[in-house]
Amino acid sequence: MSYPSSTGPVWSTPSPRLHSVRRAQLAAGAVPALLLAVAVGAAAGAVTVGAMAAAGVLIGAGCLDVLLGRRVRAWGFTERHQDLMVRRGVMVRRLSVIPYGRMQYVDVTAGPFERAFGLASVRMHTAAAASDARIPGLPQSEATRLRDHLSALGESQATGL
Repeated sequence: MSYPSSTGPVWSTPSPRLHSVRRAQLAAGAVPALLLAVAVGAAAGAVTVGAMAAAGVLIGAGCLDVLLGRRVRAWGFTERHQDLMVRRGVMVRRLSVIPYGRMQYVDVTAGPFERAFGLASVRMHTAAAASDARIPGLPQSEATRLRDHLSALGESQATGL
């Protein structure tokens, strides 16, 4: 998914299904916490304490879901002639510029939640550990295409590493 910008390049964004992946991961952690809150309240014999703890877990999960949606929408990448730009971040915006010639290798990963939604992440590795970047939430075919394309560009523009 891409959208034009009047001041610069066209940014591609992750699939909207990435938010669903993040929701599934959140639910995997929130459901046990919810059950624990109810169980503690029942064991203590204070139903209201358990209900209040469960409500707290649900409110917290709802707030996290909103934040996760914003984080997903903040990701973006654009391919330029000499480099790849990757942006992310909600409160602290981060923009990484990775020259194709400095990429050592590019890999595609997909955890169980990503595989269930047909998504994968592309990770670019360079000599500097701090400059490693990733692009999450791409459809698997697009992630494979991007990996192959970036690898080919990296080989053709290698700068003597």
